[in-house]
Amino acid sequence: MVGLPGSGKTTVGRQLSRRLCLPFVDSDQAIESRIGCSIREFFEKEGEARFRDIEQEVLDGLTQSPTSVISTGGGAVLRLANREHLHDRSHVVYLKSTPEELFRRLRHDVSRPLLQVADPLTRLRDLFATRDPLYRETAHFVLETGRPSVATLVNMVVMQLELSGYTPSA
Repeated sequence: MVGLPGSGKTTVGRQLSRRLCLPFVDSDQAIESRIGCSIREFFEKEGEARFRDIEQEVLDGLTQSPTSVISTGGGAVLRLANREHLHDRSHVVYLKSTPEELFRRLRHDVSRPLLQVADPLTRLRDLFATRDPLYRETAHFVLETGRPSVATLVNMVVMQLELSGYTPSA
């Protein structure tokens, strides 16, 4: 799963993993386990570049491990190596949300370091402008997250996977 912060990657990913009877991995949680603190704290201490180095190492490992459903961090696609590993080693779903929709969902969320700015909506618009082409480059499927329920989104992902010939043992 790829997409902007708040697009539903973790929520949809968890439900999808249950539906496919596969393990679920949130790459941000895997990174936090590795660094021993929250991503927000790490960002403040070490900076984004160092975080992206660790994120790349974690995603490289996750995409080489047995079949699972992986929810990536919103900026995972910023590095070419991540885009290539995700695209070449897995079936990638881009959960596409508009910046305005994300702003409504995230306006009270203080846990996302990139949104702790004076104008989070403008920040989301900037992130969308930069990352949307990268998400599209990485993804095999693009799903709009506007109105569908989580269950509907999971059904849509399963349908896309089945149409592409994917089976959980593949």
